[in-house]
Amino acid sequence: MFLSRILITDFKNIASADLVFSDRLNCISGSNGSGKTNLLDAVYSLSMAKSFFNFQDCHCVRHSRKSCALAGFYTMDDGSSNKIGLALYAEGEKEGKTMKRNDKAYKRLADHIGLIPIVMVSPQDSSLINLSAEERRRFLNALLSQIDREYLDRLQRYNKTLMQRNRLLKDFNVQNELLEVFDSQMCENAAYIFQARQKLCATLEESVQNYYSKVSGEKEKVRICYQSELLKHSMAEILKKNLERDKVMGFTTSGIHRDDLSFEMDSLSGFHPLKRTASQGQQKCFQIALKLAQFDIMKERTGGLSPILLLDDVFDKLDMERVEYLLQMVSGSGFGQIFITDSNKVRMNALVEKVGGKCRNFEVKAGTIEASE
Repeated sequence: MFLSRILITDFKNIASADLVFSDRLNCISGSNGSGKTNLLDAVYSLSMAKSFFNFQDCHCVRHSRKSCALAGFYTMDDGSSNKIGLALYAEGEKEGKTMKRNDKAYKRLADHIGLIPIVMVSPQDSSLINLSAEERRRFLNALLSQIDREYLDRLQRYNKTLMQRNRLLKDFNVQNELLEVFDSQMCENAAYIFQARQKLCATLEESVQNYYSKVSGEKEKVRICYQSELLKHSMAEILKKNLERDKVMGFTTSGIHRDDLSFEMDSLSGFHPLKRTASQGQQKCFQIALKLAQFDIMKERTGGLSPILLLDDVFDKLDMERVEYLLQMVSGSGFGQIFITDSNKVRMNALVEKVGGKCRNFEVKAGTIEASE
């Protein structure tokens, strides 16, 4: 499967683009702020129906425009074709978004997730290590939603019920009967979400360690610890235990929506959080290893369908030996279509030439994208 062509209109700083891609390696160069990452985000949005950067949809529309539109033309592994269209609207123009497959609108956006699997490696991934648990849950949810349709359905139902319960808890006189209904619905969905996350983390850790050793060339051990209250108590017990506190606070203080991951590295005194013990280079290697592990899991769970791989600014904080090794690895037969960005065109071309293989080059200047030699 690969993206053969994309049409872009008023997406972020890209006013208009009509680009034809290689089914293997696509190299995108340009100065910082020119729009390289915006092009990758357009590709990502066609797979996930939203920006990688968690923007509100209206923030993807180019300044002073009422809407933006993306159209992607995909060649599938069985030889069939898919045209995917996505329209987003500026604030105040229209609610929601419109997504179509072969010119037929989806009834539910969730029905599209997983059709075009995708993995993005970005400098933004540092937030997985250094910021809040919400970022790590987003990673888990994005991965699982692409490989497990029931997970996505249950997650959406859980989040909807959570919002309803939180609104109810804000009332001065809480309706206990209605609260019990919400609790029952949350418990039913929380059990599935918990089990799916627990299984994923067990699989993820081994693959991350393997890729970390390859990319970094180091011998440190890394591990991923899944942190959830459901490891000790059922969702029903958690809700019952915290009921009075929830009423006082006016929201649901505990549950599956508070899950977290702990990324750790072995040192002389045992395992410690990466954000405290790892250098910037080690953190970068871990981030790349985490996303490559995601790639492997998604490929396995989708019956061998290689996700599109987006590598944004991966050269930063890695020495050239590691970058060259990374490119050699992802250019192998186990990977499919790849998009890679760098601000240094000469450096990228030199590395790609060493690796060899089929490549198409693009240059971005102030939102204008042109194919280049």
